[in-house]
Amino acid sequence: MSAVPGPIAAVGLHVVRQPGDGTGPSVVVVHGTMDRSSSFGRVARQLGETALVRYDRRGYGRSVDAGVATLDEHVDDLVALLDEEPAALFGHSLGGVIALIAASRRPDLVTAVLSYETPTPWTEWWPARRRPAPRAAGDPADEAEQFMRRTVGDDIWERLPARTRADRRAEGGALRSDLAGMADGRAPFDPAAITVPVISATGDQTTWWHRRAAEELAASLPAGELEVVEGAGHGVHL
Repeated sequence: MSAVPGPIAAVGLHVVRQPGDGTGPSVVVVHGTMDRSSSFGRVARQLGETALVRYDRRGYGRSVDAGVATLDEHVDDLVALLDEEPAALFGHSLGGVIALIAASRRPDLVTAVLSYETPTPWTEWWPARRRPAPRAAGDPADEAEQFMRRTVGDDIWERLPARTRADRRAEGGALRSDLAGMADGRAPFDPAAITVPVISATGDQTTWWHRRAAEELAASLPAGELEVVEGAGHGVHL
């Protein structure tokens, strides 16, 4: 991959590039909600000879000062990051939604997609309690803390360093924007428009709704394939 392109530098995204050995395709990692590029460090080490690009989406991690973004703006950031050089995409959770939208819009830049447990809250069977809903009131920082408590548990949250908890609370605006981007009940991409190969993956230790979403996504894509990761839950990369 080339140097960070102008639009990305202007937005202020934090980008980490692993050069690889030059023999295989580049891979761009797109993280999910309330996550960051650094949590894919183990993945980067395991793919040490692969040209790998990780970045913090707007509002998260070291891109928190870039402000929050709409779903379309996250897709635009990803397309700009590709910099006219085709790459494979690994999208985790909401990152999978962003990767699949990019693949539907710019198949010339996306060679393949690995989508891990991409949520589909626009389907009528998705659990109501798990459906995103934009909230006009309330403190975004409190929402971020509650999201993290549900994700990692109260005990782990309380044991996190105060700085880490403060950093996560500061991402509340990005969390709210992520949820709002999928709250209108409409699918943000057309599976039939995604012509590149897609692996829709899920763990065998995950929730039923993530498993069903992965299965239905694989079946709906022209070049979709389902993969099940043994011993994995939603946080497969951790």
